[in-house]
Amino acid sequence: MRQRGVALITAIVLVAIATIVAVHLGTRASLDLRRTAGLLALEQGWHVALGAEAWAAEVLREDREDSQTDHLAENWAQPLPPLPVDGGEVRGALEDMQGRFNVNNLLTASGEVNEASLARFERLLERVGAERRWGRILADWLDSDTVPGFPHGAEDGVYLAQSPPYRAANGPITSTTEMLALPGMTLEEFSRIRPYVAALPVGTTINVCTANAPLLAALVEGGTDFGDAEALRANRRDGCFPTLADLQATLLPDQYQALLPAISENSNWFRAVTAARIGTSELTLYSLIERDSGGGSRTVLRSTGTE
Repeated sequence: MRQRGVALITAIVLVAIATIVAVHLGTRASLDLRRTAGLLALEQGWHVALGAEAWAAEVLREDREDSQTDHLAENWAQPLPPLPVDGGEVRGALEDMQGRFNVNNLLTASGEVNEASLARFERLLERVGAERRWGRILADWLDSDTVPGFPHGAEDGVYLAQSPPYRAANGPITSTTEMLALPGMTLEEFSRIRPYVAALPVGTTINVCTANAPLLAALVEGGTDFGDAEALRANRRDGCFPTLADLQATLLPDQYQALLPAISENSNWFRAVTAARIGTSELTLYSLIERDSGGGSRTVLRSTGTE
């Protein structure tokens, strides 16, 4: 009798173990299947996004053939509505990055601080509710020397005291997120600045046709008055606003002449933002595109996930 009881208990234990193993194998197989399906969907989304990027380059080429001025009433500036693709949809938009302040313009071609550009950036910081001191700190992060600027500069001596220690870039940057390496910079403060800045090659101009309202207002000491974002949007429905002629009529002659090398009515640098959804998986691709004078384009930088 006791042996039959032991045998029964043993059988129950074996059945329980077999059930646990079967459930584990089934769960693992299900997870592997979902993981594989997710990877395949992301791979498909990646190629769909690359196709949209190529389409954006073609739109920019056609735009250069049609016009030498780049403004927000043109075809390239209109968002791509959701379009169906196999298993999902794709949507996207092109943004003129020369409508933002290029932080690398805080340098001259020789790697020294561009004081006129720095003053412009400090006014922009003030306009967007950030502290002006970030202008001088960022200029020191970029410039080639090791002497802190006055009064808010910071060089290697400050960064080597951080935990962990690091050194200043001492050269142009490729992503504005490097501003988070500045001592004391918070995510909240950076979020105020981020929508108005870009990291482009030194020497790019500001396209006044697409520049955001705070940047337009910060172009010169005392500001310019072309309205807020809503007013600009209304005035830009039919073409470039403000034009260089509008600025010339608004500013003092010496102000306009000093500003002229830094502004234009056309752009060479754009960012394509493509969101591809395949099934339940979504991939967002950010593509920094350079367009040359002949209309040809090349993708300089790609990133996925978040801006």
